[in-house]
Amino acid sequence: MKPALFLCLCVLIAGCGPGLAPAAAITPGIAQGPASGPRVEQPPVTPPAPPGTNLPAFACSDASGGKTGVANLVTARVATQVGYERFVLQFDSAVPSYTVKRQASSTFPVGATGQPITLSGSAGVMVRATSATGANTFSGAIVITHPEYQVLKEARQTEDFEGHVGWALGLSKLACMRVFTLADPARLVVDFSTASS
Repeated sequence: MKPALFLCLCVLIAGCGPGLAPAAAITPGIAQGPASGPRVEQPPVTPPAPPGTNLPAFACSDASGGKTGVANLVTARVATQVGYERFVLQFDSAVPSYTVKRQASSTFPVGATGQPITLSGSAGVMVRATSATGANTFSGAIVITHPEYQVLKEARQTEDFEGHVGWALGLSKLACMRVFTLADPARLVVDFSTASS
């Protein structure tokens, strides 16, 4: 093979093969020019509020609500949190029709007899659920006392008769409250403000 032809062939093969020279560094940014298409920015997404953050305001008034229908009472409980103390009635289905009534005394009538009973404290709240019973489903205490709580001193079941369930709450003072329901499980919640005002 002639040397000139061999040299041309080598140059041609080298030009078609992978380059041996280092590739130029690519710097991202404006130097690359505009994007190939319009940039679409997604609107900001507001994360869902965690449970318990969209609570109603405290009110110094009675409350009522619930759904028509029969429900079985499962349990009752109390708890204390920063700024409030909580009473909860839990049902096996939707929360039935209810009333939550404040009173300036901690004395309540008991059941069908109407005999009075006085709870700890100087004020109270009567919580009644209609078309409800706990006769075969309720577990837990029917008398709950917490003398160390600021407001909610005692909770006591006063009635479970002919479709009415009643709970009396003894309070240290006539406190403002917020009443609401929660689902999964169905609960009626009564919070009492522990604020000094």
